[in-house]
Order: sequence, then C-alpha cells, then structure tokens
Amino acid sequence: MVLLAAMLAGCVGPLAREDAPGTDDTLAVDSASVKAPPKLKAAANLLLTTPARVPDWETFVFPGKRFAPFEPVSVLERQALRVKASSSVSILRQRFEPTLSHVGRLSFSWRVDGLPDKADLTQAALADSPVRVVLAFEGDRQRWPPKAHRLSEMSRLFTGEELPYATLVYVWSVRDAPGSVVLNPRTDRIRKLVLDSGTERLGQWRDHVRDVRADFLLAFGEEPGPLRAVALMTDTDNTQSGLTAWYGTLTLEGAAD
Repeated sequence: MVLLAAMLAGCVGPLAREDAPGTDDTLAVDSASVKAPPKLKAAANLLLTTPARVPDWETFVFPGKRFAPFEPVSVLERQALRVKASSSVSILRQRFEPTLSHVGRLSFSWRVDGLPDKADLTQAALADSPVRVVLAFEGDRQRWPPKAHRLSEMSRLFTGEELPYATLVYVWSVRDAPGSVVLNPRTDRIRKLVLDSGTERLGQWRDHVRDVRADFLLAFGEEPGPLRAVALMTDTDNTQSGLTAWYGTLTLEGAAD
C-alpha cells in the first residue's frame, strides 16, 4: 500500500515510521502508517462503515510531503471528515485482515470547494485529485506483466507490503468526463473511474452508490479478487494547490470467507 499510495500521489520512494505529529495544521514527518488520534478514530468509525473485524483507520504520511489532517466537522447539516489541503497529500486507510472475499455495494459522499490547478490524471507530475476513494484488491499475480512484478518487489523490499494486484480508484477529475476510466501513468494496475468532473458541482454534496464488481469489470475487464484495503485520499502536492474537501458517510458491503 505504501508504494501504491506513492504512485497515486505522483511520487515514489521508501517510507519510514514516525509517530510524532508536527506542530502546525500539517505534519512534516518521515512516516508511513500512523494511528489516528482518538477523536478522528471515533469519527471515522462512526461515519465509515465496513465489514472489517478490526475497525481501526490509520493515517498515512509521505516523507518530505505536507500532510493536511482529517478533521471531524459538521457541514451543511452533515457530519464529515474535512481536509484543508495545501500542497499536501492526505490519506486515511483501513486494511482488511483477513481480506474481504466478497464485495458488494459501496455508497459514499464527498464535497469540495475547489479543484487542483492544472491537474491532469494522465500525467504523473500533475495527477492530483481533490477527493478519491481507493479500493486495493488481491488477484492472480501470474497474470502480471514483468513491470508490475518489479514494482511489487520494490514495494516489498522498501515497505514489507506488496503492490496490490489491482487498484480501483473513484475520483473527481478536473477535465475527464464522468464514466471515464483513466489509467495511472506509471502502472495500468491502478485505474481511476471518474464520478464527478469540473467545477459545476463545487460546494455541493455529491452522493454516490456503486456496484463495485460492475465497476471493476468496467475498469479491468475481469472479476475482482479479494479486497485488502480501502482508503480516502486528497492530494494537491503536484500542482501546489489549496482547497477544502469533505468526506461524508461511507458504507462498504462485503464479507470474508
């Protein structure tokens, strides 16, 4: 998941653990996974419902990158997690141990007040998005091309975690049309499905209900394997942009064997 997150954010490199937060509203750390503060943990467990046996969510921080925290707030009569992004990368994730062998419907809501300047999901140097919901799957790695095996081995050596077999990412795009599937510029094992696009819906809550299996088939042309992680992600580091994003309730249906 570490290398996966780096590729989603348009950066690569090994991450080291760091438990101490910074002194202002962003975190300047060397880190990987960090336990969520009690207030955030309580809010996440209330708003974000999944079949995980251990429902802890954790924040995820990159070396040399600013981290804008997830903050529990109320906006437009909805409880939410807010991210005040400023040239930053913010990730909140939950890992499934054991993995979820059956994944059903996913419902979630998000809201943004702006878009990253000049963002382009097809360009690694500009691949920012104000909001994402990330689903990381297992699968038959024998079907991978050699490049994917090399990336996964790099991830394992640096972090102890292999690259997921396939990653489906729901995004709000600056320019791509809703329904578009955009391949990650570094690996086609990460594919983004655009749900919202452009500025017309800025400042509005956007509610989505998705059939994960159907979306995975659309993006990858095969059946999804077991689900190993889900994450929320806001990033504006590549475009050096500032915006505010909110994540409302999320419900993921599924089950482990």
